[in-house]
Amino acid sequence: MADLPIAAIIRIAKANGAERVGSDAAEIFVKKAEAYLGELTKEATRLAAHAGRKTIKAEDVEMAAENQ
Repeated sequence: MADLPIAAIIRIAKANGAERVGSDAAEIFVKKAEAYLGELTKEATRLAAHAGRKTIKAEDVEMAAENQ
C-alpha cells in the first residue's frame, strides 16, 4: 500500500497541466514519487550524519536534491 495519497498526486498533476489522470497513471506517479523521496531522504540523512546531526535540516534536503 502506498503512503502518499493518490488524490494529492492527481491534484499536483492537474496543477501542472494534466487535464485528466488515469488511476493506473496515478499509481505509477505515487510509486515514482515515493521512490524519489526515499532516495532523497537517504542522501539527506547521510549529509546530516556527516555534519554530526541526527536531524535532517532544510540545507541537507537542498544539497541532496542537487546531488540527484
